[in-house]
Amino acid sequence: MTAISLASQAYGGINEALGNHVKYSNKHGMVAAYSPALAVAVAPLAFPAAREAPGVALVASILGLHFFKRLLESLLLHRYSGRMALESATAISLSYLARTAFIVYTQYLTMGTAPPPVDLKPTGVALFAVGICGNLAATRSPGGGGGGLFGLVTCPHYLFEIMVFAGIACASQTVYSFCVMASTAFYLMGRSWATRKWYLSEEGQGPRTYVF
Repeated sequence: MTAISLASQAYGGINEALGNHVKYSNKHGMVAAYSPALAVAVAPLAFPAAREAPGVALVASILGLHFFKRLLESLLLHRYSGRMALESATAISLSYLARTAFIVYTQYLTMGTAPPPVDLKPTGVALFAVGICGNLAATRSPGGGGGGLFGLVTCPHYLFEIMVFAGIACASQTVYSFCVMASTAFYLMGRSWATRKWYLSEEGQGPRTYVF
């Protein structure tokens, strides 16, 4: 499952960079995509046996917080245009659902094993907090990216999203969670590259960035 997740996300990132985009622009579609993952993330908190596994409560809580924030943003903040195809909504929903379930499940499997020699949970919580609080909604100027961190990165919101999953990986400290972080980074770098090309084609120039 780890190899499949890494390969599929990397493939998705390459497709995005080449211009083969997944259509995301629909409020109902994104709500449908995030809701199952949110339910799966918080479900272990209802079972004492799951909560007793090392780190399950922490990982489930931060995953739940992440998808709850994404759900609220879809309902109250983002303005969508166009429609989302049913197959796109289904694929995105299943992807989030599977990754969330396997992150929690692999964390549960650590019960009875020796803890990692280095505890990265504080680092994970710090990275997650920075990523989840990164909100650039009011710092982007019309047209090409500008303001905020746009002078350094093409898509700051993707950078913060990668930080969120880096935080989850450090809090979890399982091979699968680190592969999810890496695959998410590959995918979002592909989308960022495609966005930069769009800036260059539409505006004549893009943000002067030093990072993807």
